[in-house]
Amino acid sequence: MKPSLRSVGVQLSLALLLVIAVVLAIVYATVVPSLRSHLVTARVAQLDQEAARLRPEVHESAVFDPTVIGAWAAQADARAVLFQPASGVPLSIQDSLGGQSGSDVQDDPVVLHTMRSGKPQRGTVQEGERHYAEAAVPVLGGSYVLLLRDSVENQFASVDLVQHRLLLAAGVALLIALLLGYGGARMFARRIRRLERAADRIASGRFDEPVVDPGGGELGALAEAFERMRVRLAQLDDARRAFVGNASHELRTPLFSLAGFLELLDDPELDEPTRREFLSSMREQVDRLTKLASDLLDLTRLDSGRLTVEREPVDLAALAQDLVEEFGPLAAASDHAFSVDAPEPVVAEADELRALQLGRILVENALRHTPPGTAVRVRARNRGGKATLEVEDEGNGIPGEQREQLFQRFVRLDGTRASGSGLGLAIAKELAELMGGAIEVESEPGRTLFMLVLPPAAAGAEPFSREKALSPGT
Repeated sequence: MKPSLRSVGVQLSLALLLVIAVVLAIVYATVVPSLRSHLVTARVAQLDQEAARLRPEVHESAVFDPTVIGAWAAQADARAVLFQPASGVPLSIQDSLGGQSGSDVQDDPVVLHTMRSGKPQRGTVQEGERHYAEAAVPVLGGSYVLLLRDSVENQFASVDLVQHRLLLAAGVALLIALLLGYGGARMFARRIRRLERAADRIASGRFDEPVVDPGGGELGALAEAFERMRVRLAQLDDARRAFVGNASHELRTPLFSLAGFLELLDDPELDEPTRREFLSSMREQVDRLTKLASDLLDLTRLDSGRLTVEREPVDLAALAQDLVEEFGPLAAASDHAFSVDAPEPVVAEADELRALQLGRILVENALRHTPPGTAVRVRARNRGGKATLEVEDEGNGIPGEQREQLFQRFVRLDGTRASGSGLGLAIAKELAELMGGAIEVESEPGRTLFMLVLPPAAAGAEPFSREKALSPGT
């Protein structure tokens, strides 16, 4: 497949190439001019030192001796020219090159500056395309000027060689960077494409293949996050499928029952006691459908973040009394010993209607999922700085391996006697957390305790009382 300029591999390799090119350009722009300047400056300084060293050696007897100027040039490894000022213009009288007699440097600016200032001078001059390093000193009390001159073309040649090799090395480095960068980027892009395919599988509902990336690093961490998401979505998908089956059954059973009762009620020969019995059964089925609809509505609001709670002082002891009064008939009908233990006010900071809803869920679970004849107790306590509403039963207990499933959505534990949507405890847990509390469970054979733990109200806060109009299961 032909790589696209928008692909990660191409873009990363081009980015790497650009970075290296910029770095090499900075190095080139910094090194080459500074190297050229350093070499020229060093040669000028060297000639200046040699001129200063030769200055004391200049005597009247050596002024017109051509062998002396040649010796000076050999010592300085440069051209030596001796000038005598004449009418404000330097006149060359000795030149280590011999026949030229310094005519080519008669108007040399360094010599002119030295002659006029009477002080040593140094610098560079350009003649055509050639450059020279120079140092000039006045000698014999300023009667003469000694010039040392050397071409810096050799230094420039060295710089040109360095420049050429630097450009060559930069080209090779860019080529290697392009190859290595593109290869590394392709490997990186393959890892991204694997994650992309995994995301597509998950998005299409296929959760059977694990998401694995052995490369480590940020992409490895991303793959681990994808794997956790896959596992969680697979669990939710399984729970959803189970819920659809459960909800279909829960809806179908009361609907079929209602349809059957309606057909029976059409019988003109139906006696009044039987009619009342049918109507009572129909009300039970309607309540069952209403509770399921309410659970689904609460779940939707929790997921969308639209369910809010108020924070106000609530007396859990009074709430426990209300629960016992409300569920007393159901407990009597199922032959449960139902009692309350709330001797003193237990004031929590909570939403009263939601706290009552949580209490109803816990009490109803205890009454429906424990054998007839067992005891169910409702208590309100202050425990360790927390306000608790407790529902304890003497049922068979909850096996340890099933406790983790208690608060999962759409899950009903195996072996339970009563039917339901499997949403009650899941909703209770999320509501408790929304109020800043939690639901805790203790269970062993013959005893199970559910505790709604809420933050206590501020000291001296009076419980807020309002009409508890929320119907059971809402």
